Amino acid sequence: MTPQSQLPYPAGMIKPIELVIFDCDGVLVDSERIAVRVHVTLGAELGWPLTEAEVISRFVGRSSRSIGEQIADRLGRETADTWEERFVELHREAVDAGLSPVEGLPEALEEITLPVCVASSGSHEKMRHTLGHTGLYERFAGRVFSATEVSRGKPAPDLFLHAARQSGVDPAACVVVEDSRYGVEAARAAGMRSLGYAGGLTPADWLEGPGTVVFHDMRELPLLLAEL
Repeated sequence: MTPQSQLPYPAGMIKPIELVIFDCDGVLVDSERIAVRVHVTLGAELGWPLTEAEVISRFVGRSSRSIGEQIADRLGRETADTWEERFVELHREAVDAGLSPVEGLPEALEEITLPVCVASSGSHEKMRHTLGHTGLYERFAGRVFSATEVSRGKPAPDLFLHAARQSGVDPAACVVVEDSRYGVEAARAAGMRSLGYAGGLTPADWLEGPGTVVFHDMRELPLLLAEL
C-alpha cells in the first residue's frame, strides 16, 4: 500500500482510482532509447554535443516545443527548426526499423480493467505512428491526449488535468503511469497519484517523491493499481 505520508493531498481526499493515465514514450512503447540516440546524433552534427545522460536530464519527458526552446536558446531558432525536422525524420526511420512495446506492458494491459487513456508530450502524429507500429493504437483510440492541446507541457499539470477533464474524472481519482522526472512532477502538480516506472532510462531516485510509487517491471502494474 502507498504510505499516507507519501500522498499528495490529505488522506480524507483520497478517492478510488477511476482512470489510469499512461504516458506514451518509455511507458507504452520503448521509444525513449531511440529518441535519446537521435538527439545525441543531432547535437554532434549541429553544434551542441550532448551525452545520453544530458539528453535524458534535459529532454526526456518534455514536449517538442520545450525541447525546441532549449535548442533555440543555445543555437538559434533556425538551427532549432532544422534539429526538429531532422529529429522527426530520423526518429520515424528508427521506429520503422524496430520499435516494440515496453517489456511486460502488453501482459499488464490484459489484466487492467480500469478505464485508461494516454497523455503524452509527443504529438498526435508521433503517437499514431509509434502506437500504431506496436499494435497498441486501437487500444487507446479516442482517448489519446497530446501536449499540443494545452498551453504548457510537463512538468506543468495542464496535460493531465486536460485528460481528466475530457474523461470526466476528478483528478484525485486518477493515477498517472510515468517514466520521467517531469512527468511525475506534473502528476503531483495536478493532485494525482503516480506510478514511476524506473525500468527504462530514468534513474529511480529522479522519480521518487510525494504521491509516487516507483517500480521496475511493467508486470507489477496491475497489482500496484489494485493496491491504490
